[in-house]
Amino acid sequence: MIELHHVHYRYTQTGGWILSDINLEIHPGEYVLLCGASGSGKSTLCRTFNGLIPHFHGGVLEGHVLVAGRDTRTLAVNDLFAQVGMVFQNPEAQLFQRTVERELAFGLENLGLPRASIHARIAASAATVGITDLLPRSPQQLSGGERQLVAIASILALQPQVLVLDEPFAHLDAPNVRRVQAALRTIHRQGMAIILTEHRLQHALPDADRLVVMQQGRIVLDGRPRAVLQADPRRFGMHIPPVVQVAHTLALPEMPLTVEELLGMVDSEESSRQKAAVDVVSGGLGRTIGGLQKIEPMRWTQPGHLHHPPTTTAPPTVLTLEKVSFLRDRLAILRNVSLEVHAGECLAIVGANGAGKTTLIKHLNGLYRPTQGRVWTMGQATHRARVSDLARQVGLAFQNANDQFFTFQVWDEIAVGAHALRCYDEAWLQHLIALLHLEPLCQRSPYRLSEGEKKRVAVASALASRPTILVLDEPTAGQDWNARQALGDLLHSLRSQGQTIILVTHDLDFAEAHAQRWVVLAAGEIVTTGTPWEVMANARVMCQAGLEPTQLFQIHSAMSRGQMVQAEREE
Repeated sequence: MIELHHVHYRYTQTGGWILSDINLEIHPGEYVLLCGASGSGKSTLCRTFNGLIPHFHGGVLEGHVLVAGRDTRTLAVNDLFAQVGMVFQNPEAQLFQRTVERELAFGLENLGLPRASIHARIAASAATVGITDLLPRSPQQLSGGERQLVAIASILALQPQVLVLDEPFAHLDAPNVRRVQAALRTIHRQGMAIILTEHRLQHALPDADRLVVMQQGRIVLDGRPRAVLQADPRRFGMHIPPVVQVAHTLALPEMPLTVEELLGMVDSEESSRQKAAVDVVSGGLGRTIGGLQKIEPMRWTQPGHLHHPPTTTAPPTVLTLEKVSFLRDRLAILRNVSLEVHAGECLAIVGANGAGKTTLIKHLNGLYRPTQGRVWTMGQATHRARVSDLARQVGLAFQNANDQFFTFQVWDEIAVGAHALRCYDEAWLQHLIALLHLEPLCQRSPYRLSEGEKKRVAVASALASRPTILVLDEPTAGQDWNARQALGDLLHSLRSQGQTIILVTHDLDFAEAHAQRWVVLAAGEIVTTGTPWEVMANARVMCQAGLEPTQLFQIHSAMSRGQMVQAEREE
């Protein structure tokens, strides 16, 4: 279906090569997982498949890209609609109609299909990804995860022979991840080829036929997923799932792709290997995966629990929400939310798409005002305060970084808030830029960056004015392993200085590693709070909130149960 022969590409006439000597074949019906560190060229490569490179982005393209045997240089982008459909990393980049139904109809109308065919395709694609109930709604009123599903459905309606998805799971909760996984399996069985880029490999590995790893614009590994994982792609800046990390540490002969496979492999080993597996997960590797050793002054006690040494005085409260409710278009988004956040705390707000997480944090700096109830930020009632005054206390990095950009250079974007609030400190800005690996980007436009790079710029912008409270909405979306580690190190450093941090995230691995406390939202209400492992141990709450335990938690829980059963048998 797709052939690339000695392809080189750069976005400008004089810039460096983003793709270097790419040779690749994608066959009909293949399921290809494309991965690599941020900046390795994955998204650029995907844009060659449907003619966006060179027809939209311009630049310099050498070599040949063939789709169904035809060179893309000789075809317009719309000529490739029937062959290659693409879902972008940022779903908002391709959603612009009044309703979801109109969004799905747009491409079909441009193909000149009869009205009956259009209605049939809309119904089929909406049902495939489970968004039939969203058809009459505006895309702008949906959560980030719901918009992702709409973008996928709009491309599926075109019935391309190849579906390209750039990080489709980044903004999805567990039920929607499963929904998209099921949809991709269905269309794959029907013969459609799938090319998917992803940093969180556990979502796609079990279904992929092939794993392609990129580094610095080149393909460095290509093969069956188990074989590529056996070669340990961590050396190329990739994060491999906990099940694979455990398998490498235990020197298992084959790489598992799921928790169930790992447990089956360990169960078949001798008892000494089983005990080693439990020790690995609950000991050093478990802490490395979860990053829990970095959170001070906590210490690891019995497996699966964090212990906080008692303090003589409680830290001061910096945020208070008292019976907050919020209506939008007569729809209740938040219901009777009460919460206290303390100085120096790292708190994660977790829950399903549409649970009200982003709406909640926009109350903290006055962007939204409660329909009922009150919010106090540093003792100041937000309904009486100006947003500009609250911005001195609360730094917010939006889920969609584009929503907060308004300059044309990364350095200016990071510095503009600090200038406006009269707290500009160039040494502090340079420190943030170094920590978040933004040095090569400072002179570039924030709008021309990858989604992961945009996220890092947004985080730096939120921190530039040294707010008392830092709020990050989906900070790890689009981030590779090195960027996640850098962000985790930054959060640890900030907490050690008394910074209060609030994370909104579907990335429970990151939340497990860096948040002392989880606040779980479901249908606009807080259903529980607790340490990460306390929350994940509550199966009823996890199900209610549309969450799934992390692989680390699943592995440890299953192995600990197995070890207890073995001990009882020996007794």
